[in-house]
Amino acid sequence: MPIARVHRIIAQAPDDVSGLEAAIAAGRLDPAGILAIFGKTEGNGCVNDFTRGFATQSLTLALARHVGAERAASVCYVMSGGTEGAMAPHWTIFERLEGEGAPGPALAIGRVHTAALPPEHLGRMGQVDDVAAGVRAAMRQAGLDDPCDVHFVQVKCPLLTAQRIGEAEARGATVAVRDTLKSMGLSRGASSLGVAVALGEIPADALADATIGRDLALFSGRASASAGVEILGHEIVVLGMSAAWSGPLAIDHAVMADAIDVEPVRAALARLGLGAGGQLGPAARARLVALLAKAEASPDGAVRGARHTMLDDSDISSTRHARAFVAGALAGLVGRTDLYVSGGAEHQGPPGGGPVAVIAERG
Repeated sequence: MPIARVHRIIAQAPDDVSGLEAAIAAGRLDPAGILAIFGKTEGNGCVNDFTRGFATQSLTLALARHVGAERAASVCYVMSGGTEGAMAPHWTIFERLEGEGAPGPALAIGRVHTAALPPEHLGRMGQVDDVAAGVRAAMRQAGLDDPCDVHFVQVKCPLLTAQRIGEAEARGATVAVRDTLKSMGLSRGASSLGVAVALGEIPADALADATIGRDLALFSGRASASAGVEILGHEIVVLGMSAAWSGPLAIDHAVMADAIDVEPVRAALARLGLGAGGQLGPAARARLVALLAKAEASPDGAVRGARHTMLDDSDISSTRHARAFVAGALAGLVGRTDLYVSGGAEHQGPPGGGPVAVIAERG
């Protein structure tokens, strides 16, 4: 019976694989069982954030020394750039092994790589359909038959560069947007709507190219999408609860209505047995394995009626402000800073809010 294990390792730099190597050497982690690695790297999180590719390359080469190049390449490397504020750069490593653990339902993991996405499909229904098919395939791999059992879907999606735009136009195709930074938001949005279609949150016939990035009332409560220059297709990781899996871990999720709406997250923690009136105490913090969240600057320019300036800052991208702000709010709740908070939540939760997943050891 499959058992999921999740390891959280602090990173000193985007190429720091020493913690991974130490865990393997100590026998705490079997490299052959690694399905995915989520990383927070200290870049700018924008188009030219090459810390993501640097980290992916470093982790891939490290794993290849243990399991070979082909097996290492099959891992989903979801690198999210930007550790603004006090967010700690770190790796969250998802491992599958076989055995007899505590009876389920328990955390289940599925992962899929999709083929390269034609640039003209990015931010359009072609991308929505591609991601929806990938999510369904990852669910089958994880043994998650009911979409209600899925609590979080992490998608690493591509973006447009000047070269990719030029290649598409040379073929007579047109792209959804020529601004490479804006292409990140469109890619995240289309990917998230693909998750929503796969999970039955939104019917496919309610969507069209013109919907993506515009009708923000349509969203997934369980999608997290991060765009990067380092990939051409999609890397999709589905996390849920399945009776076909065993082991000590459980997952739950919440949806923040805005950047300071921590009470739904507190409720998810309580459902996992980590209830606390204030910040989690040491024992509860020790059982908290991972916290995954999306963040964005509210597009109406306000948080609960008070003006914010995140969208008006010409020096710093609003996604960087939002990551720091939401990470701080969540860190105050759980008493940890090694949180996976990703910026840009287009169609991921309501405008200005975002989905959150909590993974914890069962009591």
